[in-house]
Amino acid sequence: MAENSADILIVGAGIIGLAHAWVAAKAGRSVIVLERRAAAMGASIANFGLLWPIGQPAGRMFSLAMNSRDLWLEVLAAAKIPHRPTGSLHVACRDDEARVAQEFAALGPDFGYRCSWLDRNQALARSQALHPESLLGALWSETEIMVNPRETLRRIPQFLFERYGIQFLWNCPVLEIAHPNVRTTRGTFRGERVIVCPGADLETLYPDFAQQSGMALCKLQMLRTPPQPAGWELGAALAGGLTFRFYPSFGICPSLPALRDRIARETPEYDRFGIHTMVSQAPSGELTLGDSHEYGAQVSPFNREEVDALILRHIKSFIRVPDLTIAERWHGVYVKHPREPYVRFAPEAGVEVIAALGGAGMTLSFGVAAETFAGQCTEDAVHES
Repeated sequence: MAENSADILIVGAGIIGLAHAWVAAKAGRSVIVLERRAAAMGASIANFGLLWPIGQPAGRMFSLAMNSRDLWLEVLAAAKIPHRPTGSLHVACRDDEARVAQEFAALGPDFGYRCSWLDRNQALARSQALHPESLLGALWSETEIMVNPRETLRRIPQFLFERYGIQFLWNCPVLEIAHPNVRTTRGTFRGERVIVCPGADLETLYPDFAQQSGMALCKLQMLRTPPQPAGWELGAALAGGLTFRFYPSFGICPSLPALRDRIARETPEYDRFGIHTMVSQAPSGELTLGDSHEYGAQVSPFNREEVDALILRHIKSFIRVPDLTIAERWHGVYVKHPREPYVRFAPEAGVEVIAALGGAGMTLSFGVAAETFAGQCTEDAVHES
């Protein structure tokens, strides 16, 4: 095959593109990845680094998240990337939060969730960061995993090149796709199949679809502490009581509407900025805190100090940690479809676009990639042997 040709051309080296590259290479396909920047710089690195199956609704999406988790674990082990399979705690500090957590603990296992209700002492045993004075208990789930997204997005391309010979063309913006040709600033490439993983940018290559699809941009503000003192560990990934109203999985809980109403009545500012609270810890010790959600056709480049203050106020209500000073602040941007959990469309034969995974790109990436190639590679080709 010519130097500028491959079985699979992938546009975009975010986590969705990397997942597709891995699945294709495992199936024996030659792969070239074209990335417009010197490294992935979008939502794939501007996130908690959480693989979060418990947030996906029961049925197809939860199954997809769990399959993605299995594939993630294979890649993390094969690439020797540090990760923390710590599980998660949804922390209850109010009676209505405890009711929702207990209802989900009772109902969730029937839908495949591996979860249970923990009383105050049991929850404290899972995380030394919990504030004992405010804690009533927590919903425990064993399936969540923490990674450092910046380190992970740097090391996966190295692994894919070394293990499978996947070519990465960095600083290579794609200008036009007319299958089998992909024209870039560094020449034209040919691919039997082209998979476009554009992240938050659909306008460059497919502006008509971007405008007609109804998809919206979402801006989220996040913060990070310095590394915590040597040896101090968060334990399980943490989610505050605001989070119950955010993930669709908790829609099975009869008490959820009352919790939503109480939050809207007492603290409407949290609804105004779409704030819920989560805490994760990178293998190198930093805590990532967040986050907010502001939707629209455009996003402001300017962060709101008010939003960061609200996030920190709620986080301080349920955790205490050695060092809660803020070393970094940023915002990420992702795309969300108003109805679908993610979007696939084929602008022409041989080309497929995968977009709008919302805030679940890390969680769903490898499962979505396996779906893309379903029927074209065997189960053994998808999973490490």
